Amino acid sequence: MKNIALVLSLALAAPASALEVTVYNSNLGLIKETRPFTLKSGVNSVQVVDVAAQIDPTSVHFKSLTAPDAVSVLEQDFRYDLISQEKILQRYLGKEIELQRYGRDGDKKEIIKGTLLSAAGGKVMKVGDKLVLNPQGEAILPELPEGLLTKPTLMWLLNARKGGEHQGEISYLTAGLSWNADYVLVIDKDDAKADLNAWVTVANNSGATYKDAKLKLVAGDVHRAPAPQFARGRMNYAAKSMAMEADAGGMSEKSFFEYHMYSLGRLTTLAENSSKQVEMASAAGVPVRKLFTYDGVEGVQWSYFGDAAYWDPNYGLSSGKKVAVHFEFDNKKAEGLGIPLPKGRVRVYKKDDDGALQLAGEDAIDHTPKDEKVRVKMGESFDLVGERKRTDYKSDLKGRRFEETFEIRIRNHKDADAAVTVVEHLYRWTNWKVVDASAKWIKRDAQTVEFPVTVKKDGETVVTYTVKYSW
Repeated sequence: MKNIALVLSLALAAPASALEVTVYNSNLGLIKETRPFTLKSGVNSVQVVDVAAQIDPTSVHFKSLTAPDAVSVLEQDFRYDLISQEKILQRYLGKEIELQRYGRDGDKKEIIKGTLLSAAGGKVMKVGDKLVLNPQGEAILPELPEGLLTKPTLMWLLNARKGGEHQGEISYLTAGLSWNADYVLVIDKDDAKADLNAWVTVANNSGATYKDAKLKLVAGDVHRAPAPQFARGRMNYAAKSMAMEADAGGMSEKSFFEYHMYSLGRLTTLAENSSKQVEMASAAGVPVRKLFTYDGVEGVQWSYFGDAAYWDPNYGLSSGKKVAVHFEFDNKKAEGLGIPLPKGRVRVYKKDDDGALQLAGEDAIDHTPKDEKVRVKMGESFDLVGERKRTDYKSDLKGRRFEETFEIRIRNHKDADAAVTVVEHLYRWTNWKVVDASAKWIKRDAQTVEFPVTVKKDGETVVTYTVKYSW
């Protein structure tokens, strides 16, 4: 049993006694663990099993915590040629093997000996002076071929100037670990306040199980160099503020470099090929605002200098009828929040007349610092309709100016008045002036204006304006 003798000659690291897992947003995890090693004075061969199958071998680091200056790494190896029936048989090509099968009476077993010529797509054996294709039976092999492993394994050649028991720290990066935030927002009947629960979902597809690990999550966009190419829930609405209680075993948050780190206040196990949800925070009675927005030409892009599109009389005339609905709230301590919110999906629920929660909409938010606004798109309003058309157009290319007049109509079929923001994009040129408007307007940016209007129930509001461009 040559391979078994090889394994026993190695110093086997005991299971990790301290384990820390840091998970990033970008399918990346940092594993740090402490294991006891028994080293003799001199050169030692050490192997560590139960490591991630998707490990980045270039990121592996080992050091002795007991005697850092007395142990040095001579060689480092990551072996992932895991055992399988096909790989075992490939190692026995050209060698004699035995097949065990039942005889014709169906009871007595018989043994067939022969030379294995092929294992791909079915076995081919030479038995005596004859070839046997796809022989039936179970292969019996004398030993496990050298070099095959049952688990991904890290191997080191260590030089120890001090023998005895050592506590060794191992760290490495691995793919297959990721996390994301999910938010549940429950709106009250008046659309004025909401209860918010934040959850994190950690997915482990790295090829290893991390038992009783200290879990940390990093929120932020961590830059990474391009990789070289190788051939190879329960809801709780009782909280009065956005609580993150580490001493209760929940999540705590703190700044880390230019990112934010969330730490779980208790040990947890991340099983291989699994996902786990942990409540991150909760808040009750958060003030929210429901917003209606009509952007008739949303998606049209302004032409850059030298682009002749702005000369086209039909440029920017596309028009839709949908009025978008958003909920907005302030991520401030005074509103019961005031913590960094990692990017993630927000699902919004509201109770119907029977008291059952129904999905009202969902959206994704980006990383949001404290004291910033959070806006969640719900969808489009069923009972609000927009209509946009151009009523006049003049161009004087020699005089270097354009003039356009637009009419926007908002109809309200709801049982209550509605406040709607009409958004208009002034695409034709950077130099513009609104020379006439039927409603007050706000300059939102260099080429966007907004008209806040109120539309009476079962009524209609008309906005007209004229804009002049010059260059």
